[in-house]
Amino acid sequence: MDDRPPVTVLTRTASSRAVESIGWRYLLGTLSTSVVVRSLGEASRVATDVVAECGEDSDGHLRIDLRPDRVELSLRDRDAGGVTELDVELARRISATASGIGVATGGATSNESSRPVQMLEMAIDALDIASVRPFWKAVLAYIDEPGRDDPARGIVDPAGQLPSIWFQQMDAPRVQRNRVHFDITVSHDEAEARVRAALGANGVLVSDSNARAFWVLADVEGNEVCVCTWTDRDERGW
Repeated sequence: MDDRPPVTVLTRTASSRAVESIGWRYLLGTLSTSVVVRSLGEASRVATDVVAECGEDSDGHLRIDLRPDRVELSLRDRDAGGVTELDVELARRISATASGIGVATGGATSNESSRPVQMLEMAIDALDIASVRPFWKAVLAYIDEPGRDDPARGIVDPAGQLPSIWFQQMDAPRVQRNRVHFDITVSHDEAEARVRAALGANGVLVSDSNARAFWVLADVEGNEVCVCTWTDRDERGW
């Protein structure tokens, strides 16, 4: 008999609170962490132990990126399209396994890592989303984002390597402004430092009216990027 809890996607707030103390962060419907290693061989050994700990749940939830200096781990129920109680349980087990072999899950902020955990999205503004969306699916070999109630929105790389794309509805044609922008999602405790760093590198603050959910920044020629977190989105119904 399967006595695991039913598959229910957790809120952003619940997901973040459940794992923050063990070095994981919630990013775009995913739990993410990083483990510092000294070689690709050590990275491989960490990955082997993590997969063994997750067992048969690895295939449906876990992704691993091995580098000579770090192992990046992410958890997400790929069928449900978000974080579930099982993902939280797996994160706790992975952190315990990492501790047992002398490494730690973390890397959430620039104080901890030269490249904190983060995820990139691309946003395309469109007057007729239904018309442009098939083009982007075809040219990038993307698929519909699992678990989304509105299929007109997100498309994703089925291999999980390239950034996801979402489509923002425009009400009227727009001139003198780019219509494709990046959304860089970072941990909630990294966002303000990232904004300060960007502004210190000749960036321009376009708007902080929706902070702490996102800040709109631009380079000196007006090309925009949003620095995003999960924070305040549950309360606003986003």
